Amino acid sequence: MRGNSNNLAIMIVLNIVGVMLVLGALILILRGIGLVKDIPEYVVWALLLLSLGVGILGGIRTAR
Repeated sequence: MRGNSNNLAIMIVLNIVGVMLVLGALILILRGIGLVKDIPEYVVWALLLLSLGVGILGGIRTAR
């Protein structure tokens, strides 16, 4: 049982980091192209919370 919860925690963390990397790359590409010039702070927080939620849900779904 302990190993299973350990694997779940690792999957959740890896999914969160993966989603954050994808969102960060997307923002950098959009800024590089010039579509997004200034990103408000609340948008950055919203993307952070989105990546946490998607990472947790993805980790739980993958572990099943």
